[in-house]
Amino acid sequence: MKHAAALAWLALLLGGCGSDSGSNAQAPTLESAAIQRGLIADPANTDVVGLYARDTDRLCVVPEGSNYRAGVSIDYGEGVACSAGGSVARVGNALRFVLGGGECAFNARFDGARVSFPARLPAACAALCTGRASLAALNVDRLSNALSEAAAMRDARGRLPCRG
Repeated sequence: MKHAAALAWLALLLGGCGSDSGSNAQAPTLESAAIQRGLIADPANTDVVGLYARDTDRLCVVPEGSNYRAGVSIDYGEGVACSAGGSVARVGNALRFVLGGGECAFNARFDGARVSFPARLPAACAALCTGRASLAALNVDRLSNALSEAAAMRDARGRLPCRG
């Protein structure tokens, strides 16, 4: 009797795990549901211009022609730093960065409030850094969407990477 009750309970649990054969529609992802309800900004409709930061990591993005100019500054002190300027273009919800002399090119994630560089970057990106610093896995949050603040960002040497 105990075994029959346990099997009946298990059958009820597993019955709810099957697919719904009456519907071919795919459930929305958590992110798309939050965008639809206005809980988070839609990255596709969010301007990327602004100043982003986390600790001593900084990223500025300003308009330049039909795309954008970007500047990155990482400063951990004592010769451990990165500094680069270049271009950035929107590619869907991603950003295509081309930094330095153009050899450091990669796609980064943009969610409307944060920019995240990939953990693996082209080898040429290492030339933009000194010491053990790296641009890999840079993750910065938007501090401001003001063009003036983004353009005024300085790197560790006092240069303005978003001004060209």
